[in-house]
Amino acid sequence: MTERAATGARPYRGKDIDQRRAERRARLLDAALELFTSTGYQHAGIARICTLAGVSTRNFYEEFSGKEAVLCELHERINAVAMERVTAVLDEARELEPAGRIRILLDAFLSGITADPRVPRLAYVEAVGVSPALERQHRRWVEQWASYIASEAERVAAYGQAPSRDYRLTALGLVGAITELLRAWQAGSSSCSVSEIAEEIRELMLDAIIRRPAQ
Repeated sequence: MTERAATGARPYRGKDIDQRRAERRARLLDAALELFTSTGYQHAGIARICTLAGVSTRNFYEEFSGKEAVLCELHERINAVAMERVTAVLDEARELEPAGRIRILLDAFLSGITADPRVPRLAYVEAVGVSPALERQHRRWVEQWASYIASEAERVAAYGQAPSRDYRLTALGLVGAITELLRAWQAGSSSCSVSEIAEEIRELMLDAIIRRPAQ
């Protein structure tokens, strides 16, 4: 007897149980992203998420332990997708001079993260201060992004286009500046456009890495 027969799992409309669960999970994540960034995380109840996703609450708890678990997964995915995008773009620009790679890194990140306004809203507004667990996840990604920026800055320095020094603090400061500018834009406390935010971040990065005089 096969495992499928033993468990009683039969295809439904041409899809097996794993496919159906994956689709339910994706619908729940999509619905949560929509509600977390429109009504706000605190006001988006599990029942509303399930209704929008067309999924029962029983199915919800088969996938997630609670609403915070959904927020954590969305936050993780947003950062992972952005990192994959930046890494892929820089891999294609392997032969480009380092200062140009810095510009490409920033452009790839900003164009990806702002393509859907819900993404920065969730990552930099709704996910802030929710719980110690989410803050630890946020700090892990801050450190990962800072390490990535520092490695690119060191590449620029090795190429002779920037001072040779420790760029860890600079990278952390840049991640903080990028986060706060995107947060202000999404929270509505800044009337600047995406292009203006991008230009400000670009100049900050170039000033901090390339234009800063050697000590």
